[in-house]
Amino acid sequence: MTPIHASDMNPITEDDIANYLANTPDFFTRHAQLLSQVQLSSPHGNRAVSLQERQAEMLREKIKALEHRVIDMVRNGTDNVVTADRLQRWTTGLLTVREPRGLPYRIADELQSIFMVPQAAIKVWDCDTVFRDEPYAQWVSDDVKAFATSLATPFCGLNAGVEASGWLEDARAAVSIALIPLRPAAGAPAFGLLVLASPDGQRFNADMGTDFLERIGELASAALARLRS
Repeated sequence: MTPIHASDMNPITEDDIANYLANTPDFFTRHAQLLSQVQLSSPHGNRAVSLQERQAEMLREKIKALEHRVIDMVRNGTDNVVTADRLQRWTTGLLTVREPRGLPYRIADELQSIFMVPQAAIKVWDCDTVFRDEPYAQWVSDDVKAFATSLATPFCGLNAGVEASGWLEDARAAVSIALIPLRPAAGAPAFGLLVLASPDGQRFNADMGTDFLERIGELASAALARLRS
């Protein structure tokens, strides 16, 4: 009877070879001629290339990927600088408003002009009695107030016909929206809601960061404290 060897029961696999080469760094030192003899398929055609050439191609691909990442980082950094500059201009405009009655209009109008938001609307409740005849202090349901209070961070996404979108001049053109709660402090009940809208379904998407929108909400809330009773 032919004896059965352990190697027949457990044949060497590609993983075994890969592990051996990874854990035996001096293998190619002892067999340097293999570096020039090994031929690999090129990803850029059907031709065969040497191991060194394939390694060089892999390095070039890695360098290209890193270059693209750097370009994306620079672009994102530039975009953030532009957004921060717009936020500063918007905040400066709020500080120059002397008559508090016009603050909500100024907040919405300048968000549209400075941040190039197609539509914006705002509602404020629990206002002092002298402001309660203003449009922004009227026609807010208890459901909207409860929803605004439930928002720990701004909501961004497709407009599913939320009630607040009806405050906009053209609700049908509001494909994506951002709903920013206005509150006196973190965790406090909301006293207002800011709505931003765009016909672009990706302008306010569910995966976007909300840091700048949160800053807008905080600044708007601080400015509108002058309206509250």
